[in-house]
Amino acid sequence: GVAVMVETATDNPTRTVANVRMHFTKGGGTLGTSGSVAFTFNRMGEFKIKNASLNIEDLELELIDFGLEEVGEDAEGNIIVRCAFQDFGNMMKALEEKGVAVISSEVEWLPANTIEITEAQSEDVFKLIERLETDDDVQHVFHNMA
Repeated sequence: GVAVMVETATDNPTRTVANVRMHFTKGGGTLGTSGSVAFTFNRMGEFKIKNASLNIEDLELELIDFGLEEVGEDAEGNIIVRCAFQDFGNMMKALEEKGVAVISSEVEWLPANTIEITEAQSEDVFKLIERLETDDDVQHVFHNMA
């Protein structure tokens, strides 16, 4: 019941689809058609910012007009700013104008809902994700496992 979205980049789509299908089959999953699980994910822009004594509340107020959807901190203490995909450019421009040091910026597919599964099932899903990530054509793998 876990949805897995795979982003690929290839010069040979036939080979890539065959390889991804093989990984899903070996992992006990099923490969759907292009975009078949996209509705369970939200495409978001994500910016990682060095927390150089920035006030998160002030930053939130300054960025809300540029499409800010959520702000928080990661495990390393960096600030994470998320916006809708269509506001990615506006947010990047706003951060540059404010002189905020962006560590990284990328587009993520975040799950709308997460699925709780057993530890044994999660091991199988992680094995599948690991196999997918070793494929040369696979760029990113996203899932909705809690």
